[in-house]
Amino acid sequence: MSEKTDRTTEELINELNEMRKKSLLGGGVEAIEKQHQAGKLTARERIDILLDKDSFIELDSFMVHRAAEFGMDKRRVLGDGIVTGLGRIDGRLVAVFAQDATFMGGSIGEIHANKISRILDRAMELGVPIIGLNDSGGARIQEGVASLHAIGEYFARNVRASGVIPQITLIMGPCAGGAVYSPALGDFIIMVEKTSYMFITGPRVVKAVMGEDVSFEELGGADVHAKISGVADFTAPNDVEALNLVRRLVSYLPSNCLEEPPFIDTGDPPDRMNEELNYMIPDDPRKSYNIKDLINLIFDKGTFLEVKKDFAPNAVVGFARLAGMVVGVVANQPASLAGVLDIDSSDKIARFVRFCDCFNIPLITFVDVPGYLPGTKQEHGGVIRHGAKVIFAYVEATVPKISVIARKAYGGAYIAMCSKSLGADMVFAYPTAEIAVMGPEGAVEIIYRKEIDSAEPSKREEIIAQLIKEYRVKFANPYVAAGLGYINAVIEPKETRPMLVKALKTYMKGKRSLVSRLPKKHGNIPL
Repeated sequence: MSEKTDRTTEELINELNEMRKKSLLGGGVEAIEKQHQAGKLTARERIDILLDKDSFIELDSFMVHRAAEFGMDKRRVLGDGIVTGLGRIDGRLVAVFAQDATFMGGSIGEIHANKISRILDRAMELGVPIIGLNDSGGARIQEGVASLHAIGEYFARNVRASGVIPQITLIMGPCAGGAVYSPALGDFIIMVEKTSYMFITGPRVVKAVMGEDVSFEELGGADVHAKISGVADFTAPNDVEALNLVRRLVSYLPSNCLEEPPFIDTGDPPDRMNEELNYMIPDDPRKSYNIKDLINLIFDKGTFLEVKKDFAPNAVVGFARLAGMVVGVVANQPASLAGVLDIDSSDKIARFVRFCDCFNIPLITFVDVPGYLPGTKQEHGGVIRHGAKVIFAYVEATVPKISVIARKAYGGAYIAMCSKSLGADMVFAYPTAEIAVMGPEGAVEIIYRKEIDSAEPSKREEIIAQLIKEYRVKFANPYVAAGLGYINAVIEPKETRPMLVKALKTYMKGKRSLVSRLPKKHGNIPL
């Protein structure tokens, strides 16, 4: 006969319910109110918005830190300042962690970090995306090297998960010190404007070491990382819009590298043609136009989601749907720096191409590129090395690759933008396409230098204009390249959508399984 316990089952259940209530409060009512006053939601409120209603399964909610120094034995809350678990977005399973700034500013201690490692492990086991909601001042100083070691352990998991499952991070408050590297090791970073920032060393250290006076926002705010550093892929004006943006982003991504992206019937006819596409590209090759107008007309209506919109705007990258199928879109932007390739745009394109290839997302590239941006700043900054990344990324990619040459396609930049020689499966060109080693103006100056120099000064301008016109008609057109087999078809712009649909359906099935490569560990991308 068993001995009678000191407490009844009812008392034990009451204790459990009290512990649950405590875990829901995090750092307490006052801390929650302070979070709200700062214009931020709590970790649990954020999870409720991110996930489908009543789908969240919390894990490890009773874990607490084991530090005792600096009064830490008296500062413990259930969950240790982070909420982790599994839930669903539009019915699809995802793994989530949300740092709770109401306890010790969301600082990362050993157990806190271990919980991140555990949910990353779970995401890998299940083959589902991991979404991190960051709001933390960084490593917990009171726990010293134990904190640093545990943080390093989930960094290692970020790397092992790379290319296996999508990794999305929202910066919804501070993200400082070594902690910034977990988001940077992932795939996408979304920052909330005015309430989030990222930096390795804060304003105080910058002031002490460098003598610079700089604010948190100026040093590492959302605007800085979206426009200047390129660290952030998206920004949102508040927590709610940032979380809804994640839901939209996830709709384009497969759960893991073994799955195809999710198909959604948008109701947009595959054979739709827009006559205005025929008149979108100016007759004058010196005039600009907005490539995004063309993109929005070609792909399923309202589906284009631009990535890194404010960084390196001379290139455009993003996700869209084509007859319901997810594609990655890459384009030069004539409306910014004439669409040239430079250091930042090369990084932007290469990074996006590699992500799409990781997760079986076909690539459609629109080419209107006059070349690389000249100058000592670019050359000394390593434009050769950065430009090589684009070539490397396209050649390594085994997903279907379809290119459309809209207008200018000159020199090495033409090659780099997914030309036939880099492995494009299908290349289309518009009648406006100009494919050459360089633009007619530069070519004429070199080829006809003697004729120009020997002409009367009063007639040189007229002669140059005539030679440029003749060169453009004879050489800078799509038919020379098409005659050599470097272009598969010259099409009217209005035919782009139905032609892309046919080409995509042709290459969607079975291409990867037929691609064979020499055995190797991995290539050495020019980082």
